[in-house]
Amino acid sequence: MKEGGILKKVEENKKKKQDALLNTAYHLFMQKGFQKTSISDIVKEAGVAKGTFYLYFKDKLDIRYKLISYKSSEIFKKAYHRLKEERERIPVFEEQIIFLIDQVIDELTKNPTLLKLISKHLGWGIFKNSLVEPIDDAQRNIYDIYMQLLRESGHEFREPEVMIYLIIELVAGSCYNAVLMEQPMPIEELKPYLYESICLIIKNHQI
Repeated sequence: MKEGGILKKVEENKKKKQDALLNTAYHLFMQKGFQKTSISDIVKEAGVAKGTFYLYFKDKLDIRYKLISYKSSEIFKKAYHRLKEERERIPVFEEQIIFLIDQVIDELTKNPTLLKLISKHLGWGIFKNSLVEPIDDAQRNIYDIYMQLLRESGHEFREPEVMIYLIIELVAGSCYNAVLMEQPMPIEELKPYLYESICLIIKNHQI
């Protein structure tokens, strides 16, 4: 095997071990709670040595922080791939953004334990943490894809980063209460009001 192939194999193995630790930590945090889960519990269930844990994470707080980024990236990735499948019938930029957000909300609604895990970081922080993770075959991240959707929209926007910040914070604040506590109403009833507000934000930033 050539040197490049060997290095690629090494990187793939490292990624598999890191993913195994992240998935095991997620399972245990959901089952036992963060406070009652130890690093020893994680490595034992993942089937790796304790030293391996410290190759990827500084401590238990670090794996929780990276887990939040990892899981949020998975959600965005799934939403984006669904958009690609439906792209021909959703040519308008506003509708594309709402479609992506709708997919993310549906994933969190189906998995309220995940929503509880990331609740303190839900919003701009989770979006920024996921920016660096490639989510398609072209190794583009969420921010790259957002900028591409803007370019393909046929419109110009002022302060596009501020625009997406406002949208994400609005969704985050609305989603948590509506999904977990059905306040001020269940999420499905809230969606029309939420999506109308998102369209107004986009319209306000359009030049």
